[in-house]
Amino acid sequence: MIAINNSRECKQESGCGSGGRRGPSSFWMHDPEVVFCEIGLRSGEAFLDLGSGPGDYAIYAAKIVGDSGIVYALDKWQYLVDGLKEKADSQGLKNIKTIISDITVPLPLKDHCVDVCFLSTVLHTLDINKAMKPLLGEVQRVLKPTGRLAIIECKKEDASFGPPKHVRLSPEEIEGLTTSCGFKRTGFTDLGYNYLIQFELSRE
Repeated sequence: MIAINNSRECKQESGCGSGGRRGPSSFWMHDPEVVFCEIGLRSGEAFLDLGSGPGDYAIYAAKIVGDSGIVYALDKWQYLVDGLKEKADSQGLKNIKTIISDITVPLPLKDHCVDVCFLSTVLHTLDINKAMKPLLGEVQRVLKPTGRLAIIECKKEDASFGPPKHVRLSPEEIEGLTTSCGFKRTGFTDLGYNYLIQFELSRE
């Protein structure tokens, strides 16, 4: 079982690297303990990983929420979903529900069933001006009234790896699109190469 500090006094580490790993996941580019501490994921909660990729975050989240919680991992690629299911089975994790789904269409989940909706380095791959509004509408639908939205994206700066600068999204761009769709920003964390920005449903 992973020891998680769910207090707001999360440790911050600088100089995060890729850990020698490159590929379709940002998981190894920063300390996942920092990420999940900031999100405040707890035992028994429901965690939705949209565009879960190889499933590193889903696996980590499943160990936090435990048998009384659930992780929904959605990705449109069959081989990634199959790979995640194999990893979960090999680790004896029965609380991950893998689903093949394009996140730009209505999500195959019930209303108000999720505590945390999570997107890691996904938004920059979409046509954001077209996809963001319907996607956030679906996030609103599946989130519980007290639910949280957590987004990790690449900093909008030149780098020798990752997406080109012109497709990267700044925190201000994400916040502008998200707050216009009924969310309120609640937090920001510098992760080194990336950043974590968090929102909750606006009650105004």
